[in-house]
Amino acid sequence: MKRIIYSLITATLLLTSCKDQDLMNIDPNNARETHPQFQLTKVEWNLFQNFGGTSPLYATRMLVQTDGESEGQYFKWGRGNFAAYSSLRDVTKMTEEAARINENSYIALAKFFRAYYFYNLTLTFGDIPYTQALKGESPEGYKAPGYDSQKSVFLGILKELEEANTMLQSPNLKIEGDIIYKGDVIKWRKLINAFRLKVLMTLSKKEADTDFAIKQQFANIVQNELLFENTSEDGQLVYLDREGNRYPEFNSSSFGSGMYMSSTFVDALKERRDPRLFMFCSQTKIAKEAGMAINDFSSYDGGDPAAPYADINLQAAKGMVSKVNDRFPGDPTNEPMVLMGYAEQEFIIAEAIVRNWLAGDENAHYKNGVKASFKFYETYAKGYAAYVTQAKAEEYLNLPANNLLLAASRAGAISQIITQKYLRTFFQSGWSAFYDHLRTGFPEFRRQAGVNVPFRWIYPQSEYDNNRENVAAAIERQFGAGNDKINQQVWWIK
Repeated sequence: MKRIIYSLITATLLLTSCKDQDLMNIDPNNARETHPQFQLTKVEWNLFQNFGGTSPLYATRMLVQTDGESEGQYFKWGRGNFAAYSSLRDVTKMTEEAARINENSYIALAKFFRAYYFYNLTLTFGDIPYTQALKGESPEGYKAPGYDSQKSVFLGILKELEEANTMLQSPNLKIEGDIIYKGDVIKWRKLINAFRLKVLMTLSKKEADTDFAIKQQFANIVQNELLFENTSEDGQLVYLDREGNRYPEFNSSSFGSGMYMSSTFVDALKERRDPRLFMFCSQTKIAKEAGMAINDFSSYDGGDPAAPYADINLQAAKGMVSKVNDRFPGDPTNEPMVLMGYAEQEFIIAEAIVRNWLAGDENAHYKNGVKASFKFYETYAKGYAAYVTQAKAEEYLNLPANNLLLAASRAGAISQIITQKYLRTFFQSGWSAFYDHLRTGFPEFRRQAGVNVPFRWIYPQSEYDNNRENVAAAIERQFGAGNDKINQQVWWIK
């Protein structure tokens, strides 16, 4: 009997010991499971800051460099990168955790995040890994991903966005950890649907492609889905003055002695008597020393983006070229970063009406877009609110240069709408203005003789090192073998 009791005690101790040992082998700093709300915060922070920094501002003729040759300013860039796939891995993990606990709200948001990242990836390169991407931890094991055609990627993006909007219509959905909309499902649907319009407008050259039914899709969204109604619903990241939460250009060294404003951008604002000039730029040194007023348009000038940087430097040294307004590197909160907002949505709808994609008043939507941009800076550009009130916006819209009703042709109307979209993208919207230029030709980008605006970036070297067969097949299919070059035209703009 004693032997039996002893054996039972021994077995119990062994089982307990094994369980304790199992617990000891769990690393609390490397959790295998978590609630998707904790991943959501990080995903949102990374996504909404994905604006490209100063790089797109050189390509879109907003900035010039005087102490060296900027590859963006002179359209001499080469390879892009696949860094977005690292962010997409976080989105994939969030999806997996949401599926584990059956929380469809996070799965819906993940579809939107995927659509946003893949949209920008395919515009950067052309064909990209999409359906076979992000499967390195699948039960089947890692397999070098093949490349999807750009058309297939766009079809997938639009499908995921539609699914996201549909999933968020379910009742009793909760979203915790949301630093953008604080769990407001309705606002998320508005953002998703506005982005659907943006994707469809990106494909304006493909409006005859029956696989997309672009005009019908666009009209259906405008007529039947939730969309932004004012700037308070913008999809934006608001910054806080504490470590890790500050404006990304705060104290940035890139605003050193060599960064100045481009004449293309400054002149476009001056020609339209646009008061946003005062909050984007600083007065020239000459104007400031002369005591000229902040709202004196003649006290601002830019450098020629097509001139050699040494020539621009000579002009800057004479105090004749404006720098970026000090508030950008000097304000830790500054304005929010807008991923997609009411102003952009209204310009997109105005363009769609001009293109006869749907019935409506293009001038009303155009004016909404301009007023929304003024409202944004009235709200967030500290010390400049008096220049961009809604009354000032009305005065601005009544000037002949800004009156859409005076456009002499459809092309002229589209040019005016695109130019207003362009003017609101200073440190906002990443490469959107560059892609609008590729799509429409507006606004014109001044450049050196014989220099063409590139259509894309070269695939990363890592793809040649680790996925050579698939990237080579994608290049040959799109451009011909060995033609992975920046001047190769991609499907969406052919």
